[in-house]
Amino acid sequence: MISAHPVSHNSNLLVKTMSKANDIVDPTGISSASAAYLESLYDDYETAPDQVSEAWRDTFDSLDEITPSSKISGESADDLVSEDYIRRQAAVQRLIRRYQVYGHLNAKLDPLGLTDEWFTADLSLTSVGLEDYDLKEKFRADAVVGSASATLESILQIYEDTYCGSIGYEYMHITDPKRLDWIQARIEQEALRPVITDDDRRQILRLLTMAECMETYLHMKYVGQKRFSLEGGESLIPILNELVQMSGVSGGKEVVIGMAHRGRLNVLVNILGKSPAEVFGEFEGNLSLGSNWSQEHGDVKYHQGFSADINTPGGIVHVALAFNPSHLEIINPVVEGSVRARQHRRQDDAKKEVTPILVHGDAAFAGQGVVMETLNMSHTRGFEVGGTIHVIVNNQIGFTTSNKLDARSTVYCTEIAKMVQAPIFHVNGDDPEAVVSVARLAHAYRMTFHTDVVIDLVCYRRYGHNEADEPMMTQPVMYDAIKKIVPVRRKFAMQLNERGILSEEEAQAMVMEYRDNLDRGEVVAGQIIDPAKMEKMVDWSSYFEAEWSDPVDTTVTLKKIRELTAQLNELPENFTLHSRVKKILTDRAAMAAGKISVDWGFAETIAYASLLDDGTSIRLTGQDVGRGTFSHRHALLHDQKSRDVYCPLKTIRNPEDCQLFNSLLSEEAVLGFEYGYATTDPNTLVIWEAQFGDFANGAQIVIDQFISSGFAKWGRLCGLTLLLPHGYEGQGPEHSSARLERFLQLSAGGNIQVCVPTTPAQAYHMLRRQALRHYRRPLVVMSPKSLLRHKRAVSDVRDLTRYSFQTIIDEVNPDIDREAVARVILCTGKVFYDLLEMREHLDTDNIAIVRIEQLHPFPVVELSHILQSYSNATEIVWCQEEPQNQGAWYRIWHRIRECRRKNQRVICSSRPEAPSPAVGHYRLHLSQQEQLISNALSPVRNVVSISDPRSSKANVY
Repeated sequence: MISAHPVSHNSNLLVKTMSKANDIVDPTGISSASAAYLESLYDDYETAPDQVSEAWRDTFDSLDEITPSSKISGESADDLVSEDYIRRQAAVQRLIRRYQVYGHLNAKLDPLGLTDEWFTADLSLTSVGLEDYDLKEKFRADAVVGSASATLESILQIYEDTYCGSIGYEYMHITDPKRLDWIQARIEQEALRPVITDDDRRQILRLLTMAECMETYLHMKYVGQKRFSLEGGESLIPILNELVQMSGVSGGKEVVIGMAHRGRLNVLVNILGKSPAEVFGEFEGNLSLGSNWSQEHGDVKYHQGFSADINTPGGIVHVALAFNPSHLEIINPVVEGSVRARQHRRQDDAKKEVTPILVHGDAAFAGQGVVMETLNMSHTRGFEVGGTIHVIVNNQIGFTTSNKLDARSTVYCTEIAKMVQAPIFHVNGDDPEAVVSVARLAHAYRMTFHTDVVIDLVCYRRYGHNEADEPMMTQPVMYDAIKKIVPVRRKFAMQLNERGILSEEEAQAMVMEYRDNLDRGEVVAGQIIDPAKMEKMVDWSSYFEAEWSDPVDTTVTLKKIRELTAQLNELPENFTLHSRVKKILTDRAAMAAGKISVDWGFAETIAYASLLDDGTSIRLTGQDVGRGTFSHRHALLHDQKSRDVYCPLKTIRNPEDCQLFNSLLSEEAVLGFEYGYATTDPNTLVIWEAQFGDFANGAQIVIDQFISSGFAKWGRLCGLTLLLPHGYEGQGPEHSSARLERFLQLSAGGNIQVCVPTTPAQAYHMLRRQALRHYRRPLVVMSPKSLLRHKRAVSDVRDLTRYSFQTIIDEVNPDIDREAVARVILCTGKVFYDLLEMREHLDTDNIAIVRIEQLHPFPVVELSHILQSYSNATEIVWCQEEPQNQGAWYRIWHRIRECRRKNQRVICSSRPEAPSPAVGHYRLHLSQQEQLISNALSPVRNVVSISDPRSSKANVY
């Protein structure tokens, strides 16, 4: 059967339809009878289109208008066109298709000329059944030759030049015909290709000069120091410059760039206009940290970020280079989150004003899983940013690994991008004109279709992984070729000289001018706006001055709570709720009225609603945040008789102020995205909720490299909140522990807040405090599971209208005589309720139970005051559900000792030390839980160390 995929147009029905036949067509199956069949089929199409198959309808619809005189009836097919010609025309179309699909494999991409021969395609005449004598025959290929027909020789020359030159186009995997046709037209039709003028060529040389001279200057001045040189990949600078300029031309206002360390200093100086004198000072060990960093630690020079306002033909574009640790691709989702926040701030619904550019390494792009996770986010509702321009600085080596059979399982490092049908443009980094053409094509594609696009800049690195490395030890052949290759700037300058565009003297003058500017330490990037006149996106000054202890009113009036509850409970007409969800909303109305106690879901929802009502935006994401993993939130309501989904929180104020999305099954990329969002917008309460607390393990890089240390390294404030369900319910090792100990280990100097609220009112005040204070540090919450419906984990609705978040909750039983207390049990989280029930069962009145609701910053003053007030208590017991080597114990026992009276000793009651968070058998879980509760409430002489049954002193300090 003939394929219905359109390729070109011919003048009669048979040939026009045959030109639709691509690789699928079998020429041996074509005969004169095909004419009669097509004639009959076309008659049916004209009289009753619905009776013709969809494939044939599409074929006939795509043909040019066919007049009766052009139809085949009344004449034999042999009179119009020979069967052999039809066969050969189809073969030509198949060969054209081979160029379109496989031509990139034969493109001249490697500046070193070391491409493996087995990565090639057979584009010979014989591969499609043609012979050399067919080269002089005329065939139809209107799209590229601009006329009805041309010799096969001229047709193939066009396709050889187009698909097998310095650019390798991979786009035939795209299934959207509009996108595919758009790319194909701009590749194959000369009138639509980017035009490179002589002025462009001079500018390209200038940018290459800047890129090369910056590296050679540093290489001579700071011998042996790491800088992760861009030498060999200098064409990155023309690409980024072109993308920034094109963004301005197309109406863009901001560009956010994420990249690892290779070439970073070059980009900082030559694109963003960072002062060379400042860079040199960093090489010489001079600190240039702002006042906000006076007590912090900073980071190495090739991890630093920067921002600048740059003039373009379309106006000023604000360009930001994100800070990045050495964890390579982890910056990807952070940049995307920052871009989304900027788009939201600008109300850029069309996603045209803010563009993300991600610069990758080839080995990292293929090897780092966060690349796939970030690509997978690119079309999702909660995370799409209108397309990202990816630029891969393809050095053809990862550290010392260059054998492709070791580096990846694909021909190219870019294969992963095909999962979102991104077009991939491979380009030889030593052909600067091709590089700029590809940059223009990629930018135009992104702005037209708002989807990802990839530029694979195939180049090399002149030195090893860093300048102190010796690459000849592991890549002797590659580096022998590198030693012999002429650098791209000199090569391009010679080409311009030969073409009469630029003299050798003019090229050398560019070098001398740039070096003189470096010597003077002057800003060398053109079009940079004076930093003093830069547009301030957000004024962060008040956030830098805030302290965690700053008081803030988190209360809401009872009248407002009831108004908000009524608004949240109002449903669209004919909206049918699930019976259990209906009961939850009915109960919430009763909670607002004070008829029943407030539960966790109500308190949390009112916290969000009241913040929205106050003018604070909310962004809540996670794998099940709409309903809540434990079915407590129900922020998204589902009609039981349709697919309609309703979000009551969006009715509080502007719908755009409430972003609530169930996320893809990712932790690393999603949490990175939310971190980027929160560091860009201090006026939105950004929350990521893990499905279970231990799922945060999948995002540990984000937690270690950004959340806990971003301020210390880069001065980046961030108010991101993490909700991590935590608690021992006997469900096994997984999903019990959110690894509280890890967050406490990362805590220092108020860098993050770690809280374990035990009541709905506490959760309510904690969330409102996080948004209303100007203190912008990440908040890590060990949020509950079983407490969501625990009969005692409730609050009075009036608790939302009074008080504030309490870092410590002292004994709540008024019948406990403080003077009679002999033992104070300190705890946090769910174990409090177990202790409370056991104490009541034992009918003990000389033990006080104190909850520490905030473990960092540790409330030293408050705890000291409480412990001092129990003047006759000689025993302080820290009780936790976690094994002794986990949880909070080892991270806070010294704090407790600081706060105690001198006659008070500190004891730990916990599960035994263990490598696993919890046991896997429910009965053993219950036994351990009963034992640790009993130990906490028992006299000291009966307390046995749970970590070592042979010793009674191992847990006494």
